[in-house]
Amino acid sequence: MPVLPPNSPVPEFPSAPGSSGRTQPDLHDVLIVGGGLVGASLAIALERIGLDVGLVEAAPVGSLPAVFDERNLSFAEATVNALTALGVLQKLRAPSGAIERIHISRRGDFGRSLLEARRYGRSEFGRVVVARDFGEALEARLAELTRLTRYRPMRFLGLAPTDGAACAVRVADGSDGGECVLRAQLLVAADGTRSGVRDALGIGIDEHDYGQTLFVTRVRAARPPDGTAYERLGDEGPTALLPRGDRHYGLIHAVASEHAAEVAALDEASFLARAQDAFGWRAGRFLGCGPRSSHAAIRVLAQRTVGARAVLMGNAAQTIHPIGAQGFNLGLRDALTLAELIEHARRADPGADCGAPGLLASYVERRREDRERTTGFSDGLARLSSNEARLLRPLRSLGLFAVDRLPSAQSFLVGGAMGYRGDVPALCREMTR
Repeated sequence: MPVLPPNSPVPEFPSAPGSSGRTQPDLHDVLIVGGGLVGASLAIALERIGLDVGLVEAAPVGSLPAVFDERNLSFAEATVNALTALGVLQKLRAPSGAIERIHISRRGDFGRSLLEARRYGRSEFGRVVVARDFGEALEARLAELTRLTRYRPMRFLGLAPTDGAACAVRVADGSDGGECVLRAQLLVAADGTRSGVRDALGIGIDEHDYGQTLFVTRVRAARPPDGTAYERLGDEGPTALLPRGDRHYGLIHAVASEHAAEVAALDEASFLARAQDAFGWRAGRFLGCGPRSSHAAIRVLAQRTVGARAVLMGNAAQTIHPIGAQGFNLGLRDALTLAELIEHARRADPGADCGAPGLLASYVERRREDRERTTGFSDGLARLSSNEARLLRPLRSLGLFAVDRLPSAQSFLVGGAMGYRGDVPALCREMTR
């Protein structure tokens, strides 16, 4: 790949290794940086409306991005609907687990809340999918796309000068380091919490460290999953059990960051004993676990979600505490809202500009309520649930008791848990199962 100075004209050259095999166009409709959960989902959604899309991916051909590991993803009903409409969930080769009820309690407090899908005319609130299985399903669906050009392995370097009629992006080939410039009407940053695109756009962040490290693994328990997702709150953070489809639970166990190294060094039996003590015995004895990974719990909110011909989405726009399992669900609604707005614009005018200021302003307005309510709910619950103040204990207990008894309080939680906050994209509301 030729090395070009930042202001060089864009050449015609064969697409990057592992792409669809198409010749690189002079101008993409949309260029997505980041081939993870949200970036790949957006590429699939844009294919449905006939757009020419470029996808810049760090992972080489034949490899999945690092995010597709053994983490357990909780898909809200709205997410299940959308991913089914996009033809992704049909590609899953491993079974997923149904979430039929959600059990919330706090260690040391009385009261608990139990949300049951059948009380709301549903068989389930959503499903639990292992991230690696989901990555393989996304990859299978991406391979079917005919308008997508995949640039991989490719690394984002920065923005190049432009006349304002398009955005220009400098990228480097991950194999030989050669540089080139890609152009598009709209640039989408889906490159994660430490987004290079966000930094290049000069968009600041508000950051909060919860002082927690989250250990993630799968657990085999004496009582196999029965469709119940457990959220057990504690002084150091939540311990959650999610019902997987392979007769294991997905475990998320939060510990105070100052104890993280000590917990990471525990052998399997000692780690299980610690998690058991934090969670309790509702699933019976923990009998074994798989490989463990750990992740710092840090909230990162972009101060703006759009720039000139650019949109931030997913973790690049907002990385939130996993309590309530809303991160990917929120990011997917970012992607689907953008796709829907572009689709409406192209129906009215086939030549509509995907990066037009009016379209981006509409995106910000449509995403405002969902983003504010979801990030606020996650942050408030994370701070309140792990606060050790004794005076808060009766208030928390009364809150759990009220949620369990008041239909209005339950409906508020259930609507959010199923992904219906704010102006939800149409694909999320389509009952396709």
